[in-house]
Amino acid sequence: MLLGCQQQPEPQPAQEFPNKKTVQNEAVDLSLLCQKLEKNMQEIDDQRTTFALEQINQDLKVCLPLLEADQQKKLLVLSNQMYRNFLHVERTAQQQMAFEQFAFDMAQHPTIQQSHYEQLTLRDQYLLKHKGQAYVELFDAGAGQLQYRRSPEYLAKVFAPYMSDAEQAFIEKLAEQNLQPVFLQQTLMIEPQEIATRALFWEDYLKQYPESPYQKDAQQLLYLYSQFLFTGMQDTPVSNDFSDRLSIQASSLEEIEKLAKLNQSRLADQSRQFLKLLEQNTTHSAQQVQAAIGLKNPSPNYKKDCFKDALCLSSSS
Repeated sequence: MLLGCQQQPEPQPAQEFPNKKTVQNEAVDLSLLCQKLEKNMQEIDDQRTTFALEQINQDLKVCLPLLEADQQKKLLVLSNQMYRNFLHVERTAQQQMAFEQFAFDMAQHPTIQQSHYEQLTLRDQYLLKHKGQAYVELFDAGAGQLQYRRSPEYLAKVFAPYMSDAEQAFIEKLAEQNLQPVFLQQTLMIEPQEIATRALFWEDYLKQYPESPYQKDAQQLLYLYSQFLFTGMQDTPVSNDFSDRLSIQASSLEEIEKLAKLNQSRLADQSRQFLKLLEQNTTHSAQQVQAAIGLKNPSPNYKKDCFKDALCLSSSS
């Protein structure tokens, strides 16, 4: 009777194992998806939608972890061309003027609908309506020019997680640095403190990853940020004559003095040489200052742009 009153254990459901055929089919489907990915990327042009781009980017996130490094690099290069094709817009001179005026008005008054909109190409109307989707942005290229671009975050979020440490560190940091313009025409848009921080980062990056595939790009970035730090740009110079400490922009001098206190740093050596130069109480040009502190372009024929994306890209990339 007691045994009869005891609660009987509920029968356990039989453990389900994935059907072998189902697993094989999923593997085949995934293989086909990744095989078709390259072709799908090449077919993206200036008639496609942001939805098509987003679908490819989702497929990339599935396939990249399964691919060898050389295949990943091939798809990265393809992604550059894919976005160039997608963002290409053919305009007449009148349509170009209407685009620039509309984009400028929209940047100044984003809530106001402008009459220029109807004069735009259908492609411009589409891209302006869908900016912010699929990493598509509108950015200020200076001189009153607004252009479409792929957000620097694209490579950092879609490709970088599956690449080597050196590649990942390079892409993620450059993406972060290029979210906002570094300069417009010949005017620096970032403060000396940020310039010094970035120069130090690229110096440390080259020490940490001496065999990085992006070594030359990192060297160029270190050189350019060092230029910005010690001499500035044409419309935002660090000094007009570099004659003494009082002739130096105060915020720039403060950062150079901080750097001069560091050890085992080429930037620190250059900072000490810079401060020593000021003690001469004679005027110098920016070129003379750079020569005196040993600041030389490591690749005089370097042609890539390192300030728009998460990689330094040539115009054909």
